[in-house]
Amino acid sequence: MIPSALDHIDEIIAAPGKRIALFLDYDGTLTPIVSHPEKASLSDSARMVLRALASKVPIAVLSGRDLDDIRHRVDIGRIVYAGSHGFDIAGPRGLRKQVATELVPIIDAAEKELNEKLAGVRGVMLERKRFSIAAHYRQAHESDTIKVQRAANEVEAHYCKLRLLPGKKVYELQPDVHWDKGRAVVWILESLVQDRRGVFPIYIGDDLTDEDAFHAIRERGIGIVVSEQPCWTAARYMLRDPAEVERFLRELVTRVRAGADL
Repeated sequence: MIPSALDHIDEIIAAPGKRIALFLDYDGTLTPIVSHPEKASLSDSARMVLRALASKVPIAVLSGRDLDDIRHRVDIGRIVYAGSHGFDIAGPRGLRKQVATELVPIIDAAEKELNEKLAGVRGVMLERKRFSIAAHYRQAHESDTIKVQRAANEVEAHYCKLRLLPGKKVYELQPDVHWDKGRAVVWILESLVQDRRGVFPIYIGDDLTDEDAFHAIRERGIGIVVSEQPCWTAARYMLRDPAEVERFLRELVTRVRAGADL
């Protein structure tokens, strides 16, 4: 059983001589998973906690959502945002990185084909992002799940420069390049902190794409998975749900030392 991060918070932040850098997923981490993604709104209390933390430590929010969408939903100016699972990054002081922009026309074509294949499947929502296409099937009948999977697999096979990522009731096609949330976290650390050896990264996330980040920081930081059930993970600690995540962040506010501004 993975121990609760709430029960070990002092141990987590006890890295001597190091400043914390906080990395957070959004859906399922800062907000509950909802049937319609557009309804996943950050609570006022969670936003207040993030603002308080942002005055003390570097913070980045990494999401599968488009960059503009996640930036609008969190709406805190001091922090870094990484949309499309880290393919589109922006932050204070002109921080900017986009990966695989040359593949956007291929994503356009794949979107059209996937839309045609799923046109007759009720309850499926196709979400186009700049660097990916997500087929959400949370509202689809259970018997239609295999149709969604088959359609996504067929489109992936047709476009060799795209890869298919399964998630929580979603299949997502994105550029098949050497990039993921883990590499995005490392890039953000290197871009923001001159001596990243003096930084202790904490990453909190709930989905398969967050496992790449857990692996990336495992030797120099802490991963915390958000899950109500025991699960396989590279994270060292767990929190049950977004309510516990907010509680953990609130505890951090009272404990963490002031760090450098972004």
